[in-house]
Amino acid sequence: MPVIAGSTVIVLLAQPASNPTGPEFGKASPVGLVIVLLLLVGTVLLVRSMNRHIRALPETFEPERPEPDQAADDGTDRDAGASGGSAST
Repeated sequence: MPVIAGSTVIVLLAQPASNPTGPEFGKASPVGLVIVLLLLVGTVLLVRSMNRHIRALPETFEPERPEPDQAADDGTDRDAGASGGSAST
């Protein structure tokens, strides 16, 4: 039975595509235009919002006056070699 189903699929795929013709061929509906315009408006609004958020970011994320314990808070290991933080033997 699978051979018959497989050959049916091959026959259907081998048939030439029908060339649609007529007065409605190639015309897009006004709904498609509305959808495209809505997508464009949404994209413009998202880009404007993103630019506004990016402009609000600081120039640098470095602290202006770092506190003495800030190196440990930020997860940096500047003196890991001096305190025996490495696992090498």
